Formats: sequence, structure tokens, C-alpha cells
Amino acid sequence: MRTGQELKELQSLPLNRKVGFTAARITEFFHKTDGKCYVSCSKGKDSLVLLHIARGIYPNIPAVFCDTGLEYPEVRNLPVDNVTVIRPEVSFKAVIEKYGYPVVSKAVAKTIKEARNGVVNAISKLNGTLIHSKTGKLSQFNIPKYKYLLSAPFKISHRCCDELKKKPFKKYEKMTGNHPMTGSMAQESELRKMNWIRLGCNSFKEGREISSPMSFWTEQDVLAYIKIKGINIPSVYGEIICDNGKYSCTGVNRTGCIFCLFGLKYDGPEDRFHKLEKSHPDLYKYCVTVLGLKEVLEYLRKPRPNPTAVKGLDEGGK
Repeated sequence: MRTGQELKELQSLPLNRKVGFTAARITEFFHKTDGKCYVSCSKGKDSLVLLHIARGIYPNIPAVFCDTGLEYPEVRNLPVDNVTVIRPEVSFKAVIEKYGYPVVSKAVAKTIKEARNGVVNAISKLNGTLIHSKTGKLSQFNIPKYKYLLSAPFKISHRCCDELKKKPFKKYEKMTGNHPMTGSMAQESELRKMNWIRLGCNSFKEGREISSPMSFWTEQDVLAYIKIKGINIPSVYGEIICDNGKYSCTGVNRTGCIFCLFGLKYDGPEDRFHKLEKSHPDLYKYCVTVLGLKEVLEYLRKPRPNPTAVKGLDEGGK
């Protein structure tokens, strides 16, 4: 079992050593899957870096792009050699109408949905009273600060990614027998950090072999690599500049699904939708009117009072 301290030590390594370690993990995964692998390429900066490193070792390794319909035009139209395009069977509009909006994070959205359905563990998490079964102490998964979402006047769910990304990729994997390499990094979320501690960069669990060979990279590493190697990235990122040793984009910091609300709180005062209104007004109009995000955004941006217990429900869930 790896530790958080080991992750910090890897994250502090110089970029050239990280590239070497990543190349070693790619090679290991390629050989252990007998070459039956592919790069999951969203055409975002992280996956483009991974593809560049992987094809520096295996020039013919395939890339797979899932066209969810939620990408910036600049991302969808970026030319990438030898890429297979897959698509979901349902639209984002259909998903939010059936299941609900993806807000805050997958874990939070899932908890809210379950709490609304009366799942005791979820209620306890929102009350901050869930007890860890082994230690007898309060669980680290308690999230009372998000209890206000229970009274949101719209449906909330974590199912969006499952329907629009996971299902198409699993279908592709079943058809081809290929296993994925992703550009995800532990720095991006607590869940990804825990996955690295539990699995490392490469997991060979039968039936779900997966590689995240850049898990120990940071955002700064990615930007530096792109700048050094001159990798072509979507123009929506703008230019990569370096000020006092720190790299940043003059455009958006992330691409992903442009209508997604996960991680919105980390965007700062001018969030991704403020920027979208300026850069892509037609897309912004579509998302706030047709997709109903205006009401959702207004609710999420409101100041919130201190959380209180969910009345009438057991707080001692196990």
C-alpha cells in the first residue's frame, strides 16, 4: 500500500524524471496487456501529453476520443492522428432530465441523490455523523457543508459521466479487447489521490485493467511539458505563459465537458460559465436556457448559512 507521503515525494521530482517514470509505467502496461491498450484522449492538455509520451514509445498505439457533444468546438475539431471517435447513446439533456444535474463532485452528487432517496449512510454523511466502522471515529467522508443541496429545486445525480463516457468506453473495450490509459492525476481530487494510494499507476485487476501513468504529475508539469515540446493544444486554452517560474494559460484552465458543474467551486469569482458567456455566447445561451442551467447556477452561487441536521431522519447510520 502506497502512502500520501510517497505521492508527495513523487510529485516533487523534476519533470525529466517524471517523464521517465511515466514511460516505464506505459511500457509495463503495454507488455502486460500484450499490446491490447489505448490512450483515452479527450483532446484536453493532460491526455495530449500522455499521448505524446506513449506514441514516443509505441507510435501506433491507438487513441480514442469520446464525442459527448459537450466539448468546446476547438477541442472537438483539434486534429489528432489515428484516433477512433466513439459516442454515447444518449444526450446530456436526456441524462439531466432523467437523473439530475452533476454538481460539486461525483461523490457529493451521489450522496445527495441517495439522501433524497432515504439512504441512511448518505443522510449521516450530510449530518457529519457517519462513523468509520473500523476506527469508531467520525468518517472522513462526512460532508455537512453540502447539506444545503438537499433542498435544491432541481434533481441532482452523478450519473452523467457513467452515461456519456463510461458506457461508450466500456462498449469500445468489449468490442476491441483493449485496455485504457488515462491522463488523470492524483492532484485533481481526493478520490483520485486515494485511487493512486490503493492501486498505483497501473492496475491489473482482471476485467478492468487500467493505467494512469501520469498520476503523480501536477498541472505545472503538464503545462511545462507542452511548452517545452511544442505540443498542439486546443486554442481555447490560449497561450501558455511562464511568470516567475509558474506556468498558466491565458484562456481556460480546463476543457472537459463545458456544461459540467463538477469542481465549479474551484474556478474562483469568474467561473467557467462566466468565461463561456464571453467566449462562446451561443453555447452559453444554450446551456442556461435549453439545459436549464440558469436556475442551477443561481442556486449554487448563493451564500449559504451554517449547516443544520436533517430533521426527522436517523443520524447514526452505519
